[in-house]
Amino acid sequence: MSTKPGTGPAGPLCTRATLAADLRTLGVRPGETLLVHSSLSSLGWVCGGPVAVVMALLDALGRDGTLVVPTHSGGNSDPADWGNPPVPQAWWADIRASMPHFDAHITPSLGVGVIPETVRNWPGALRSSHPQTSFAALGPRAGAIVDGHALDCRFGEQSPLARLEDGGARILLLGAGYEACSAFHLAEYRVPGPKAQNAFAVMTPQGARWTTVTDTPASAERFDELGAAFEKEGPVVRGTVGAAEARLFTLADAVAHAEAWLPVHRP
Repeated sequence: MSTKPGTGPAGPLCTRATLAADLRTLGVRPGETLLVHSSLSSLGWVCGGPVAVVMALLDALGRDGTLVVPTHSGGNSDPADWGNPPVPQAWWADIRASMPHFDAHITPSLGVGVIPETVRNWPGALRSSHPQTSFAALGPRAGAIVDGHALDCRFGEQSPLARLEDGGARILLLGAGYEACSAFHLAEYRVPGPKAQNAFAVMTPQGARWTTVTDTPASAERFDELGAAFEKEGPVVRGTVGAAEARLFTLADAVAHAEAWLPVHRP
């Protein structure tokens, strides 16, 4: 790792062992199911990079624990909705016709960080089948969590989030803020509201197809405020892992709080 002349790497030095110890001190328990949203850069200088972080998480969870991460791939979406950057309207038809279909084994994650991408490629990892909002899991409960992710249900009752809720999973925000907390989207599905069209390239029994479904809109708007309100009222364990601020809490508690908060503060 290169550094500027006269400067050293930003610390602290983190290793697999120190990170696992920090996770245990925070309260991560052997045998539990843990949904992790993460930022590698927030931890400090990690010897071994994202591989060491995943190893530390697996060490803290033990052989009976299950690690879950978001492996979203939002680039597989309608170019008409792209804005960062937009593409010319004259390209839209060609993009829809040419977009590689989602493949759980090879489609990379996008916008969720390098730690989820490392988990996705880990031996034995399983990944759900939604072409935009998949989750990957490692551990004995992985199959039950990722199976049955419906194309018209990015974050709702037929998504891994509902399976995680049913299984008593907890969430670890590891250097990530509440705006990354995907469980809040499960609450969006339980608040009555309009539906919207969602499109992507997916493999069907008839072959690769550009497919449009009706689904619930999902937005992280004001999730930072929602998280702050939840933290004031809910049981959230706060601490540090390496240099990262970490928060640990029960997924079901976060979803229940969001179900009450969203209709009032983000109607």
